[in-house]
Amino acid sequence: MIQNIRTKLTFFFSTLVILWLNYVLAPNNNLCYDVFGYYLYLPFKFIYHDLGITNMDVLNGIVAKYHTTDSLYQILPLANGGAVMKYSMGMSFFYAPFFFIGHGIAFLFNYPMDGFSAPYQYSIFFGGIIYSILGIWLLMKVLLNFFSDKVSAITLALIVFATNVLTHFSMYGQGAMSHNMLFFAYALILWLTIKWHESFKIKFIIGLAIICGLSILSRPSEVVCILIPLLWNVFNFESLKAKIATLIKDKWQILLFVIIIGMIGSFQLIYWKIYTGKFLFYSYGANAGEGFEFLSPYLFQVLFSFRKGWLLYTPIMIFAILGFVKLYKNNRFIFWSLIIYFLLNLYIVSSWSCWWYAQSYSQRSLIASYPIMAIGLGYFIQWVFTQKLLTKCTLGILAVGIVALNLFQSFQYYSGVLSGDSMTKAYYCKTFGKLHASDEDKKLLLVNRFFDGKEVFVNDGSYVKTKEFNIERLQNIRYDSLSEIDKSTSNKLTADSIYSPGIEMSYSEITTKDHAWLRISAWVYPVVDVVENRFCFVTQFTHKGFPYKYTTFDSEKLNLKLNAWNEIKLDYLTPEVRRKEDQLKVYFWLRGKQPLFVGNIRISVYEK
Repeated sequence: MIQNIRTKLTFFFSTLVILWLNYVLAPNNNLCYDVFGYYLYLPFKFIYHDLGITNMDVLNGIVAKYHTTDSLYQILPLANGGAVMKYSMGMSFFYAPFFFIGHGIAFLFNYPMDGFSAPYQYSIFFGGIIYSILGIWLLMKVLLNFFSDKVSAITLALIVFATNVLTHFSMYGQGAMSHNMLFFAYALILWLTIKWHESFKIKFIIGLAIICGLSILSRPSEVVCILIPLLWNVFNFESLKAKIATLIKDKWQILLFVIIIGMIGSFQLIYWKIYTGKFLFYSYGANAGEGFEFLSPYLFQVLFSFRKGWLLYTPIMIFAILGFVKLYKNNRFIFWSLIIYFLLNLYIVSSWSCWWYAQSYSQRSLIASYPIMAIGLGYFIQWVFTQKLLTKCTLGILAVGIVALNLFQSFQYYSGVLSGDSMTKAYYCKTFGKLHASDEDKKLLLVNRFFDGKEVFVNDGSYVKTKEFNIERLQNIRYDSLSEIDKSTSNKLTADSIYSPGIEMSYSEITTKDHAWLRISAWVYPVVDVVENRFCFVTQFTHKGFPYKYTTFDSEKLNLKLNAWNEIKLDYLTPEVRRKEDQLKVYFWLRGKQPLFVGNIRISVYEK
């Protein structure tokens, strides 16, 4: 009889399902949106030789040809005219082998060797599938180190079919996001940690350093992965002393481990130094609306909210967490390593201000931790098999029900019934078990946010005007003569006074709800051509003085009459602010040299 046949059959079945889903759900273009940002390092290093993106025409040409993104949020423009990548470069290392395969295929078969044509897309696509399958295979090997064939097979099946793994290894992110790569990385970290502590061979510490370094380079918060090998076999003071003695005895291996991680990390530091002048650079600075809130993490929302609650949409992880109790009782040698990693990683994930992590099913940011959670789940399943028949049957039926629910909700997500970022309790309950959502149902979702910069407020009767704000000193202006406004310099912009008086208030002054529509208007009186004498009508929020959701009405795009008053109107949907005290600012900004007259900035607030 084949050894561990149940686990191997589970692996092969999982592989077939992943292959089938990727075939059925194959994307039109997988090098888009976030993946586009992760991937940019490769073509701009090896094809365009312009990592500083000094020639924006090349990038704009790629976007126009391949429709990779609606906006270039993936880069951060610099004052020197160039730009740096928003994301760190670790994912490009995972992509690299498949990028070069695609490059070779493009050369051999006469495709455009531009980094984005079909050979590159398909190579990265198949690369993602390979990482997904390797991650599950490594997890199988890890589980068999701790559990029987039967327990390992059930655990592996639940990780694949009772979680959001299938969704994020196929449909969402085209299998090229960080989730399957990091799932693979953590399974490999566990396997190499086990092997090094068994033999202390140098090849295992080298492999461990490389995969830890690449994980951290992919997502700096993954620095917590080092805790797994560092705390392995530490469970009390005596074992801590023994671990320190082991590290001292193998100090040259540990030094090599540190050097390799440092070398991998230095790629990013050198990149930042070359293009920004700083070894440490915050590349997310283009959007102050994102960042860590370590003093006020969103732990409850991450775990339980209807919008993206991990334990609500992936309830099998409740048993994985309970399994840590059994892990503590049965294998303290690895308990503290895994539980400290889990808690610290959950805290970091919950501290990100955009805790819902955009479009996804359940909490995509926690998928990387599933190899660790699988061990807790395995110990829970092992405990179940020691219980009475009634308990085993009850929990078995519950597990089957969770698998069925997860697969059904994954299909709902694929078909658009479950929203990737706008779920509410009312909508979840209304559409539970449904294959279609009506327009009436969809009114229960959170507000639909725009990602192409074109916001249009269509009041369907569910919004009412609740407040109005304006600037008092600009109210009493007659909009029929220029001589009237000459009496006040507060509304005359010049090259020496380029900003108008503006409206400024906190989000909490605008609304107490999760959003509001703002209908903003103002009057402008140009005396010279507005293409030559450019100005912007600016609306933005600021967090600690840094702007986000910055939008402008640019004069060259407006059809304005000269020597006459023109009314400008725009709609603005409030962003998901980081703090309720973040400030809204609305004002004019003169970018030309000739005078411009402005007046009566007004904001009407519409709420549900």
